[in-house]
Amino acid sequence: MEHIPLVDLRAQQAEIAQEVRPELDEILRTAAFIGGPAVEAFEADYARYTGSAHCIGVGNGTDALELALRAAGVRTGGEVILPANTFVATAEAVARLGAVPVLVDVDPDQLLLDPAKVAGAVTAKTQAIVPVHLFGQLAPMDAVLAIAAQCGAAVIEDAAQSQGARQGGKVSGSFGLAAATSFYPGKNLGAAGDAGAVTTSDPDIAAQIRLLGAHGSSTRYVHEVVGMNSRLDALQAVILRAKLKRLDRWNGLRRAAAARYGALLQDVEGVAAPTSLPGNEDVWHLYVVQLEDRDQVLAQLQAAGIGAGIHYPTPVHLTKAFAYLGKGAGDFPVAEAAAGRILSLPIFPHITAEQQERVVLALAASPGMR
Repeated sequence: MEHIPLVDLRAQQAEIAQEVRPELDEILRTAAFIGGPAVEAFEADYARYTGSAHCIGVGNGTDALELALRAAGVRTGGEVILPANTFVATAEAVARLGAVPVLVDVDPDQLLLDPAKVAGAVTAKTQAIVPVHLFGQLAPMDAVLAIAAQCGAAVIEDAAQSQGARQGGKVSGSFGLAAATSFYPGKNLGAAGDAGAVTTSDPDIAAQIRLLGAHGSSTRYVHEVVGMNSRLDALQAVILRAKLKRLDRWNGLRRAAAARYGALLQDVEGVAAPTSLPGNEDVWHLYVVQLEDRDQVLAQLQAAGIGAGIHYPTPVHLTKAFAYLGKGAGDFPVAEAAAGRILSLPIFPHITAEQQERVVLALAASPGMR
């Protein structure tokens, strides 16, 4: 029986292969691998797409977060508020700066950052707030921005799962002082390897990120600050630019697939389908349902050739890496409860109605659903 992957990257690559080949060949011929016209063209295109003045290509999404936070003034001992329900990289970028990740719980419906919890976590040491645009939709930005304005904190969006998502008509990556995104291959806008970017409309932040990502050097062998090596490869820029032209169409196909899942799941008892926050135009990076006996159902779907997954099985505070924060079971009950119930079903632009029907039939027939 045909395997249904969680995400099908081959279909995306096949769609752009002929278009990108000449430019990739030219880069290989000239060996212009770092910087250059391909990177500059993609940065200009992505800045325009997000409605930002600047886009700075970097090595990956984690670097993008770290660079944006550092450029925003986050320093050792400072506090950065972020949700407990996120990929570990969000907290990792904070910790790598010597700052303190201050975790807060999420709302029980969309599992996004809860503004009430953010407001309660603000202290005199708060330097930044990182709203995570999880699963393909934006966190409640009006409330987050209002809290940040009151306490003087910078807002750095974690936009790794939300390329093309909108809230009130405004595009992900254009709300905060800066936004970090990942172009890991499985993202809505994915490279053919690791890549990332920071978007901002602040020229000083943009200049600082470029400086920091190039070993603290704007002139070769002249190093103004201690930086790091994080730059977007030209080959990845070519891939990303071709995919960016298709992103809105691909996101539209994801929305259609999400609507199809919603209709198919209506008669399946015991499954809570995801919903979008009012005002959000979701791009469905992931389609995450909630159910009891999740682990049993997951195993049965995988045995049936269906590539379901969990995003994420362990909240940040319960990982060994962040045990030093001193938080334990019961501290973030919504995130913890969700971690035991969430299940990501296959979704990607090229998924077919027949594939989705097979996913839902297998889900409904699973003994774990009875």
